[in-house]
Amino acid sequence: MADGVSDMLSEKRALARKRAYEIPLEELNPAWASAFRDDAHWAYFDRLRAEDPVHFTPDSNYGPFWSITKYNDIVEADSNHQVFSSAQGITLNPKSSVLPPEAQIQAARAGAPSFIGMDPPDHDIQRKTVSPAVAPARLAEMAPQIRERAGLILDSLPIGEPFDWVDLVSKELTTMTLATLFDFPFEERRKLTYWSDAMTSAPGYGPVQTYAERREALADCRDYFIRLWNERVNAEPGGDLISMLAHGAATRDCTMDEYFSNITLLIIGGNDTTRNTISGSVFALNRNPDQYEKLRGDLGLIPSMVSETIRWQTPLAHMARTAVQDFEFHGKTIREGDRVAMWYVSGNRDEEVVERPNDYVIDRPRPRQHLSFGFGIHRCVGNRLAELQLQIVWEEIMKRFPQIRLLEEPRRSYSIFIKGYEEMKVLIPARN
Repeated sequence: MADGVSDMLSEKRALARKRAYEIPLEELNPAWASAFRDDAHWAYFDRLRAEDPVHFTPDSNYGPFWSITKYNDIVEADSNHQVFSSAQGITLNPKSSVLPPEAQIQAARAGAPSFIGMDPPDHDIQRKTVSPAVAPARLAEMAPQIRERAGLILDSLPIGEPFDWVDLVSKELTTMTLATLFDFPFEERRKLTYWSDAMTSAPGYGPVQTYAERREALADCRDYFIRLWNERVNAEPGGDLISMLAHGAATRDCTMDEYFSNITLLIIGGNDTTRNTISGSVFALNRNPDQYEKLRGDLGLIPSMVSETIRWQTPLAHMARTAVQDFEFHGKTIREGDRVAMWYVSGNRDEEVVERPNDYVIDRPRPRQHLSFGFGIHRCVGNRLAELQLQIVWEEIMKRFPQIRLLEEPRRSYSIFIKGYEEMKVLIPARN
């Protein structure tokens, strides 16, 4: 590992812990992208779970908002869509006052929601349209193709030479699967990666440097998918997601704004979460060599290891809702119109629900007991596909490589939403 980088991050984490406990509780704000980038956010949530699990932050870069940080409280809020609505957005977004004018215009025009940004009954109708694409029968059909492509990716990796695991494996595998779901031109699949990163990264912290560049990327994405819609709507119905939207009874008459909103949801949902869990598993196993050795000794633990990684990594740090009425929640009054962040990243480390929550334990008794896929009507529609991809790639990894060695501290995402990795330098010493 690069000692200088590790030392610097250790100092940042120690400073963040000190600040988290020194600041007056009423001023505590856990929504700092820089803290997530430095893996220094944990202390804020440790304190909130212990001292103020339903916490109000009166001012931040994201405006005023409530934080719900304990496991069971998050389940309760996430399951109560009658009070906590998704219709005004599912993430904490920067205050319009801190955005440049062009970004304010972009935000104002982003009025057509995807189904994750809807409440019943519209949500249920549209979600039902795309659900067949990730139904068990469809996953069984896709599994051999995912395995074949995973094998091709892994067989192409250099041996004995450093490389970026995020780029050559995590991005490539998830983009291949996403291209399959969309029946997207395979030779152009990396456009999906670029568009997803442009949507989820702050300008200057991802593939785009300005809001104007982001607008251009989104316009290109929109034009491309409208062309695919026009092709599919005039063809026989198929099993891909675009065809399902073009021919589905609930979506075939939608506006192109509504269609594109659903496309952006599917691109991000099908890309970032699985990608960052694939990377997170390499990081976690290297940081916990006893668990890596346990996995080598029993490959039957791969499904359990996958679920533990999804909990331990928590690829989406939060989901947000808006209260549609005044609501008493565990002694606090959440007012109509208030924004509420359910911090999955905190709930997954709740010591009252998860034994030794900060430890990475690949043979936990109930490994799928986690918040990473959400609860209630908005539980991730593709959660079984994500697990399938991860299980297949680790089955293929363990066939080939006795070790994947992490070389240095990874570069993490600058985001309070996507909890992931931008770069992870590794070395594979040898093949089996």
